[in-house]
Amino acid sequence: MNAQEIIRSIETEQMKSDLPEIRIGDQVRVGVRIQEGGKERVQAFEGTVIAARNSRSNRTITVRKIFQGVGVERVFLIHSPRIESIKVLRRGKVRRAKLFYLRDRVGKATRIKAKVDYKEQSL
Repeated sequence: MNAQEIIRSIETEQMKSDLPEIRIGDQVRVGVRIQEGGKERVQAFEGTVIAARNSRSNRTITVRKIFQGVGVERVFLIHSPRIESIKVLRRGKVRRAKLFYLRDRVGKATRIKAKVDYKEQSL
């Protein structure tokens, strides 16, 4: 085994298998483990996915939300042990890979249309 194969085998052990398919424009809720003193709790961070990069074990997503009139962005390493859960609340209909233009927008202009999946709906 060469070095790349060893690294790849270690990465596959660390990767999570229960993650949903996350796309740009989705509204997500990320549960993050936080330590306060000797206690550990899960804090939810809910926002829109504006960017994603890399692949495999190094995959990260950038989530943006507006809190008290101020834009807050966090970058999450998806396969990190600090991430408790990721839940997709709403699919977004976008035509770009990066939604950095949302940083310049305020109020209702930051909304993204919901994507309608006919497969998920039951008629």
